[in-house]
Amino acid sequence: MHIDLEGRVAIVTGAARGIGRDIIRRLAAEGVTTVALDVREAELDSLAGEVDGAQFVCDITNAARIAEVVGAVTDRYGRVDILVNNAGIASGGPFDTLAEETWRASYDVNLTGTFLMCKAIAPVMKRQQSGRIINAASFAAIVPAIGGAAYASSKAAVAHFTRVVAGELGPWGITANAYAPGMIPTEMNHYAERPQAEQDQLLDTLTLRRWGSSDDVANLICFLASDQAAYITGTLIDVSGGKLATQRPHIAYDRAAAEPR
Repeated sequence: MHIDLEGRVAIVTGAARGIGRDIIRRLAAEGVTTVALDVREAELDSLAGEVDGAQFVCDITNAARIAEVVGAVTDRYGRVDILVNNAGIASGGPFDTLAEETWRASYDVNLTGTFLMCKAIAPVMKRQQSGRIINAASFAAIVPAIGGAAYASSKAAVAHFTRVVAGELGPWGITANAYAPGMIPTEMNHYAERPQAEQDQLLDTLTLRRWGSSDDVANLICFLASDQAAYITGTLIDVSGGKLATQRPHIAYDRAAAEPR
């Protein structure tokens, strides 16, 4: 199966660093014209040196700015084939001591930002009678963590919002899907920088006992953006290495280590 994305136009939010930056790189390598959105101007400038695409400083909680950017993109390229709503924040703490502004910020960025981007891009994709919307949820949307009330609930809302978007845009041949990354080390979570004992404990929850990588996410993004995924919509796809797929998956590794080689 050959995934051909040559000549398509993609907008990716939260694209200046981390998983978003690697998604931009991967899409560009697949022949996609990329448009990177982020609030970090300096890091967007450095991305411009790596990828031949467009960059816009854009706060995705600002509807007026989003309209400006989408207008500029459609004026320049005439279309938008792919929207990846990658931007998100992960502030947290016990719900009974959580500051209201922290709660609201999580929803503003993770959910409202995704809503505003989808709302702005829907008329463009309707005119084209085609498009791919791909929204970042999280494994926390499936199984939340202690201290993650704001993050987990906002990401669960993204998953349900995506299903509604899929239903409402289906008549125009537009698909909408969400993805749920698991333990992928980033500047936000610092998984790979934790004490080794803590890393081992976390890795023991994975069916595929390794940290995920941004490439694992980018592979899925490319597939969902392709013609091969034309009949997949309204889904939440787990990209977690089988986190908690079974109880105590480390037992299989203990048994495998005891088998003769």
